[in-house]
Amino acid sequence: MKLNREVYIAGVGETTFGIHKEDYDELGRQATLQALKISNIDRPDVIQSAYVGNATNGIVTGQTVLKDIGMCGHMPIINVESACSAGAMAVYCAIKDVTTGMADVSLAVGCENHSLHRETGVAFAPHPSDIEGRHGVVMTGKYAVRAQRWMHETGGTVEDLAMITVKNRKHAKHNPHAWFKGDISVEEVVNSRPIASPLTLHQCCAISDGGAAVVVCSKEMIKKLGVEKPVKVAGATLCSGPYHNRPRDIISDDIIEMTVEQLYEESGIGPQEVEILELHDAFTIAEIIYYEVMGLCKKGESLKFLRDGQATYGGQCVVSPRGGMLAYGHPIGASGAAQIASNVKQMRGLCDGYQVEPIPKVSMSHVTGGGLSGTEHAACTMHMLVRGW
Repeated sequence: MKLNREVYIAGVGETTFGIHKEDYDELGRQATLQALKISNIDRPDVIQSAYVGNATNGIVTGQTVLKDIGMCGHMPIINVESACSAGAMAVYCAIKDVTTGMADVSLAVGCENHSLHRETGVAFAPHPSDIEGRHGVVMTGKYAVRAQRWMHETGGTVEDLAMITVKNRKHAKHNPHAWFKGDISVEEVVNSRPIASPLTLHQCCAISDGGAAVVVCSKEMIKKLGVEKPVKVAGATLCSGPYHNRPRDIISDDIIEMTVEQLYEESGIGPQEVEILELHDAFTIAEIIYYEVMGLCKKGESLKFLRDGQATYGGQCVVSPRGGMLAYGHPIGASGAAQIASNVKQMRGLCDGYQVEPIPKVSMSHVTGGGLSGTEHAACTMHMLVRGW
């Protein structure tokens, strides 16, 4: 996205992730009210547009979330669905509104409740025309195949994959919003219930409930609201997965390569400058593949990057300091917005117990959405943030 004028994040909010008795709309409202308060916004009519990301909870989800806090009326509320990318796509749309001048303040929300809507599990079923999904290549199967191929080509082991879970659980240990906080050993990960070989239970993210919200503003509105530590949007990119009716490299990822290259070019920031990264670690193999795809290390060096501790505190780039999806949980429509909320809090030095030091000045977030036959992912949304004060 070409940023025609400067765009900032004023405030963020999020609920805990896990199993909730509150429905998606209440979770979305809780996160929204937090974000408004931190942004010094005390009236709903200050918000000029809103985008609400949700994947499985039905129709008019945005209006359902925002009506009880006085945002329905003249303000446009746009509902966003793009599977796991929905929350980040909502933020992308809010940024687009502000940078084009359509709004000075826009709200992005991501929310989901699966626990109260188990019957909507059909939302994860493959489309009848999806030949891969119909023959068993659902998400877990697809990533298991990628893991098998990665081990074959690199000499990596199941124990190496398990190190991703160990790292991310450790990152989440002191994060009050994370679902899984306790220490876990490589042996416990490897010996947990088999899901799709070589992936075991603790190598797969847990589908959860939760909400997150982001308030996006122009430079002028940031000053008017008196926000002390605005975080500047350096880049926002969104791509759709290219279709390949032929064999493809399953331990690479073409849509992510396209999206991240655009982000680096647009922001003028390279991979070596990124201090923290929240990525789509839905499965252990995803994170380790994405090290290379995003340029954090050279091709063929992801295993060394992990083993050398370059993806954790004290390393080159702290990957998933909040704990990632593997420890945080993954409420489909909320995750992308929660990643951005987490990065903003890290950049403001607000993460007691798991704060990255020195306090990061540059952060990146990445989330993919859905799978289609012949593509790696249906969508990929990425954001680059820098200190704005």
